Amino acid sequence: MNGDLRVGTWLVQPSLNTISQNGTRRQLEPKVMEVLLCLARHPGETLPKEQLIRSVWPDTFVSDDVLVRSISEIRRAFDDDARESKFIQTIPKRGYRLIAGVTPENRAVLAAADSSQALVAERESTLSRRSLRIGLVTGVAATIVLLVLLALMPAGLWQKLGRRGGFPEIRSIAVLPLQNLSGDSSQDYFADGMTEELITDLSQISALRVISRTSVMRYKGSNKPLPEIARELGVEGIIAGSVFRSGDRVRTTAQLIYAPQDKNIWAQSYERDLKDVLALQSTVASAIAEEIRVKMTPGEQAQLNSRRPVNLKAHEAYLQGRYHLQLEENAAFKKDKARVMDAESEKAKAYFQQAIKEDADYAPPYLGIWEAWQSSALPTRDWIQQAKPLLLKALQLDDSLAEAHSALASIRISAEWDWTGAEKEYQRAIQLAPSNAGIHDSYANLLAETARITEAMKEFELAQSLDPENDHMAGAFYWSREFDRAIALYQSQAQLRPSDFSPHFELAKIYAVMGRNDDAISEWQKMATLLEYGELSTHIGHAYHAGGYKRALQVFTKELEASSPKGFVPSWFVASVYGFMGDKDRAFAWLEKAYEVRDGVDSLNEPAWDPLRSDPRFKDLMRRVGLRVQ
Repeated sequence: MNGDLRVGTWLVQPSLNTISQNGTRRQLEPKVMEVLLCLARHPGETLPKEQLIRSVWPDTFVSDDVLVRSISEIRRAFDDDARESKFIQTIPKRGYRLIAGVTPENRAVLAAADSSQALVAERESTLSRRSLRIGLVTGVAATIVLLVLLALMPAGLWQKLGRRGGFPEIRSIAVLPLQNLSGDSSQDYFADGMTEELITDLSQISALRVISRTSVMRYKGSNKPLPEIARELGVEGIIAGSVFRSGDRVRTTAQLIYAPQDKNIWAQSYERDLKDVLALQSTVASAIAEEIRVKMTPGEQAQLNSRRPVNLKAHEAYLQGRYHLQLEENAAFKKDKARVMDAESEKAKAYFQQAIKEDADYAPPYLGIWEAWQSSALPTRDWIQQAKPLLLKALQLDDSLAEAHSALASIRISAEWDWTGAEKEYQRAIQLAPSNAGIHDSYANLLAETARITEAMKEFELAQSLDPENDHMAGAFYWSREFDRAIALYQSQAQLRPSDFSPHFELAKIYAVMGRNDDAISEWQKMATLLEYGELSTHIGHAYHAGGYKRALQVFTKELEASSPKGFVPSWFVASVYGFMGDKDRAFAWLEKAYEVRDGVDSLNEPAWDPLRSDPRFKDLMRRVGLRVQ
């Protein structure tokens, strides 16, 4: 059962990973859709958990929690209540069964076709011979007119009409990493940069959903079938292509594939001088928009057409800087992460500064230096004065840079606590780049930080649909205090990215808030180990077994404080651990340090601060950072 089907009154489209009903459309993660399809193949039957796991994750070990989380996601998508289910019923100690009706969608289509044919036949049987003669004469005349029109019609237009006629409109798209055809792997940065710029251009079109760079880059060099990639990303269209650079010329080839049928519906090659490379990317983006018949606003069209020629050396240095920023991000999961990240950050800054030296009016490198600083482990106060003027310069040169408006919003929050100003910047950024998942996620966090959880959830869901590789909904469920759902997602992240410490950090916070002390200690140990603090992990474990939870946290905070002078340890983190321990005086002492360096005190509405929330000192701190006291 791979085609479209109906579950109850909902239309399920596996090729798009969506379900829809009465104009409401919801996105499912690929594995969640597979669980639903597995149940739909056996409607009314109870499927054991083991069978479902074996079918959906055949080559991967996963726990029952991952399946439970998938079932919860399906119920949520269908607005189903587990206690009074109309879709999926839990059979205790056995498994699950789909109790809603399942109908292949093509049956409804066939029924409609049969009905239409019967009506036509009935009408035809009532025609008189005179009507038939008139119809024949009219038909001959119409045919002659049509032939004349076809003869006069430009060949290109006729081909375009014929090509488009066989495919539905495309409203979601993914740009796969462009191939580097130079044969020189040192030119990968150029192909990756061109991919990112094409995604950025397409992301400006509000009527088109464009998958983020972080989700598509994992398909670099992949041999997966395109329909499978499209299904995993939840899109209808795939852009694939290549880049070949020779001297001062660049040739780009792009093709548009309608993924459900794996049909190539458009392809084009472009060759330009390197100085016109930005205009070339805009040309490709505009051609794609025209081909899929997506409507751009005048502002979006003007934005795409506004690319100026770029200094070759400046653009070259800028792409190198972007490449090293990506290497810095990837290094977060390496064993010697701190050293590698610092080295890559410094390389990125050097390339961006070189780009500015070559072309002082080229805006993106100014933003690039800001990004390199923002990823630093240093507290905001230590770098904001160096980075902010560069960001403002980028906006002065090009006010259409969505990422620059988003970055300015983060300054408004973390350095100035200007929540209203930050929201305006995020809204402007979203207006400029409606498909930028990172901006939607950042805006969602602002909404959550200001206790507007319902609005935040919508933005988190948008970010998830644009960036399915990263689980934005885990943080959403944490903010909304749906801890069981957040736990399931973070556990899934930990399994998928075993060298990433962050899921364990988030799980530890949640378990601590819930009072699940054993689990909290276990996750803090895993986090410390992955951060290469093996001795700390061992000491926490020994203290917990010898003296209990409070003793383990005392050892934890003591070693954190000892590490603080040697390297940056976030003051807010030390404060939160003291809060979980119940030592409020020390917690507030460290919170004041965080306040002084403008680090981490802009998230005071998150659940981790619940142990301190009723204290008057906490309410005073919330007022000082501009947050409304609940």
